[in-house]
Amino acid sequence: MKNFKCHTRFFSCILMFLLSVGIIKSIEARTDSITKEGNKTENIFRAGAATSNITPFLGGGIVGNFGTPPPAIYIHDELHARCLALDDGKTKLIFIIVDVIGLTQDLVDETKRLILEEMKIPPENVLMSATHTHSATNAKGAGDKPKGWVDKKPFDDYQNFLIRRFVDVVRLALYNMEPASIGWGVGSVPDHVFVRRWIMKPESPAINPFGGKDKVKMNPGVGNPDMLEPASKPDPDVSFIAVKSTDGMPIAILANYSLHYVGRFPKGHISADYFAIFADRIQELLKADRQDPPFVGIMSNGTSGDVTSINYLGPAEKYPPYAKARLVADNIAQEVLRVYNSVPFYDWALLQAASDEILLKVRKPDREMIKRAKYVLALPDTVKLAHPNERVYAQRILQLLEWPDKIGITLQTFRIGDLGVAAIPFETFAETGLEIKAKSPFKPTFTIELANGSYGYLPTPKQHELGGYETWMGTNRVEKEASIKITAKLLELFASFK
Repeated sequence: MKNFKCHTRFFSCILMFLLSVGIIKSIEARTDSITKEGNKTENIFRAGAATSNITPFLGGGIVGNFGTPPPAIYIHDELHARCLALDDGKTKLIFIIVDVIGLTQDLVDETKRLILEEMKIPPENVLMSATHTHSATNAKGAGDKPKGWVDKKPFDDYQNFLIRRFVDVVRLALYNMEPASIGWGVGSVPDHVFVRRWIMKPESPAINPFGGKDKVKMNPGVGNPDMLEPASKPDPDVSFIAVKSTDGMPIAILANYSLHYVGRFPKGHISADYFAIFADRIQELLKADRQDPPFVGIMSNGTSGDVTSINYLGPAEKYPPYAKARLVADNIAQEVLRVYNSVPFYDWALLQAASDEILLKVRKPDREMIKRAKYVLALPDTVKLAHPNERVYAQRILQLLEWPDKIGITLQTFRIGDLGVAAIPFETFAETGLEIKAKSPFKPTFTIELANGSYGYLPTPKQHELGGYETWMGTNRVEKEASIKITAKLLELFASFK
């Protein structure tokens, strides 16, 4: 009997040992599984969003067109900086989308310096871009000067106000951060994107302000009989990032659509154009009104440097003020909602950022161009010139002589799970955006233009050969191969993500 009890105790000990080993291995297996899914035991994905009012005083000049800027006399809708902040537990990414025509790189640099100083977020993790509304006052200060300008002036009052508001909107978005899930998707809205550069008949070339003729004319007019074909093709995609709280409450949607401003508003009106209307409409469609903290809709500008909402094949449009912008915004918001309702949301996504500066040569006029520019500027104002903007471009030609031979521009990429985001500080042609999408290792990928600076238009070498407004020296300021170099660098930055 004694031996039986001993054997029983022995086998019980063995059994308990085996069970304990099994339990430990089971726990380890579950832990390994969680870690492989995104280290959720340690890192909780969080998101926050906020807005900051940047509406200027009335009376300032509304920029974006030739001639003397008309003074702002009415605020149709307030201008904002809109921010989306993401955090995977180790890395934070910040988007700041601003309702102005463009931002100088020195203003961007100062904003990022303060964000680093106050919130410890590195500059390469902060993406700032302008929506390019043409119904805002100047956020660039006096002149349009690149980083490294020899006579750089201090920021004016509005610029100092903007810098503080940009920093504040990041602080607010971080304050609003909460555990969240994230998703992304791509829809298509082809109805409102048309190439505005048209190849003209050889016998009807387009006159340029330098005494020459181009093969391409920008905005040739609806039904122009001398039009042959568009010079390229637009990008109809609307891409977006969406975040919602763990209980399913929408936090923010950041969308991207490759369309220039819609505009054609009453003279002197301040407005954030269809970008702001989309933000309001997507909130309405999601039934996300009056949340606490508030839902934030954001529309960023894609690669739209050669894109308009006008179909030049006709018929002619007759919209009252703001009606076309509302139509565009509603159509985009409806498509985003359609895709949003079927996208998968993830409890965690890896966040990465990369940034680098490349040097680009500045285009310089030759002796003949300089001579002609001086001749044009010496003519009396009563003399009618062949092109209405000859004097404007004569001034721009001479101004380029004061620019440095090379400028450094900042390029940036974000990774959000399998999604890629590129940032370019130019008004970028749609074909460049389409090339980046096709060659990026991340699917999907979209590009935000006029990000981290504003240096004018970025035509491709092929488009430079055709001429047209976007290629003119003074509208475009950097070497003709710039788009190739920029695309290559962005793909290199994407490839650095592991």
